[in-house]
Amino acid sequence: MKKISTLLILGLLSINLSAQKMPKDKREVVASVEKHKENLIKISDSIWALAETAFEESISSELLADYAEENGMTVTRGVADIPTAFVATYGSGKPVISVLGEFDALPGLSQNTVPNKDPRIDGAPGHGCGHNMFGAASLGAAIAIKEQIEAGNIKGTVKFLGTPAEEKYFGKIWMVEAGLWDDVDVNVSWHPSSEIEADVQSGLSLIDFMIEFYGQAAHASSDPWNGRSAADALELYTTGINYYREHVKPTSRIHYHIQDGGQVVNVVPDYARLWVRVRDPKREVMLPTFERVKAMAEGAAIMANVDYKYSLISGIYETLVNREGGKIMQNNLELLGPITYTDEEITFGKAIQEATGKPQVGMDGEVHPLKETAELPGGGSTDVGDVSWNVPNINLGVTVAPKDTPWHSWAVVACGGMSIGHKGMVYASKAMGMTMLDLFDDPKLVEKVKEEYNARKGDVKYEAMIDGPPPIPGK
Repeated sequence: MKKISTLLILGLLSINLSAQKMPKDKREVVASVEKHKENLIKISDSIWALAETAFEESISSELLADYAEENGMTVTRGVADIPTAFVATYGSGKPVISVLGEFDALPGLSQNTVPNKDPRIDGAPGHGCGHNMFGAASLGAAIAIKEQIEAGNIKGTVKFLGTPAEEKYFGKIWMVEAGLWDDVDVNVSWHPSSEIEADVQSGLSLIDFMIEFYGQAAHASSDPWNGRSAADALELYTTGINYYREHVKPTSRIHYHIQDGGQVVNVVPDYARLWVRVRDPKREVMLPTFERVKAMAEGAAIMANVDYKYSLISGIYETLVNREGGKIMQNNLELLGPITYTDEEITFGKAIQEATGKPQVGMDGEVHPLKETAELPGGGSTDVGDVSWNVPNINLGVTVAPKDTPWHSWAVVACGGMSIGHKGMVYASKAMGMTMLDLFDDPKLVEKVKEEYNARKGDVKYEAMIDGPPPIPGK
């Protein structure tokens, strides 16, 4: 008989003790997720293998929408003029509780399920942020609630929103503009992480824009004086950005990606293009910085004697935190208890840590206490922020990768297609389902969450930072 580790035995005892304290209706939610577990894992693994990128997640979206439909939910596809966005609903009346599902991959992160860098397909995309698990877990929670409504145990409407293109274009902005959260009382979301916590931290607001320079081509050797170099303008512009970094607040970030700097060395390039991003934890700080960076493009164009064009891609808000919602989620995490790992999974995690130059401490499956909300958080950005300024949002992080794993890397992809990721996905599904059940069961909880939302939002009027329809490839 295979040796069972002491850690695993203690973990199983903890799960059993948690289950004994769990109310009957929550045990039913957990049982529903367990019933659908194999199918949810299959969907997650299929999306992991497909690794479809922003606005091109056709099959990934279909897998989730089809499973929602198979389980009795009403599905509306192609919402907000986005072919891969959809809404699945069940029930009627109030409260309306929604849950988010993402499913887009990142370019260039293809990886096998091994703890060393080993692309499945060289140069292909991969789920370096765990979105293959994101949508599947959220759908599992929505179906568990649907079954409770169907059984007559609770009343109201559950709403699953399939939200594409979070990694690049921020598809939720157009979905917010389409009014898809207008009838929602509270939204629930999660994100893959390297620890378990009710997430009461904000993120960074940002704005994305494109700068293009237009000059005059000429022979780079025989008559360069007849040329006006778009690449000169690009270099002058990036130099200006890099000097400006010294004079922005420490919380601000400026990134750029040169997409076209000319094609050959013997031609003065008449076209150049770069994608620029500005971030800060506070939108009111980010916007003036953005205006300054944007204005620099005109200066670069003047110096290089070329023309330029500015185009807004999109921008997103920082996340509006809801601690009342975080408390509800925290209670359910403590009911569920920690995630336990096999010796093989711990070894896998340590191997990933070794390969990425991190301390080999293995997996962190413990439930962390509710943290204080930081005034100026670091980290990344998400279009969940835009949802959170339109409806109260409760967020969750769940372990799907070893502690300190570099995010947006092959290491997360490796875990997302095997048992470490599967365990986190199933756990997240249960935690969200239990939290949604609390909101359906107790109108007072919904009111508390809404009261905090209104107090934090104050008199801020949400205005989407987009200019035109979603940039669907091929349209």
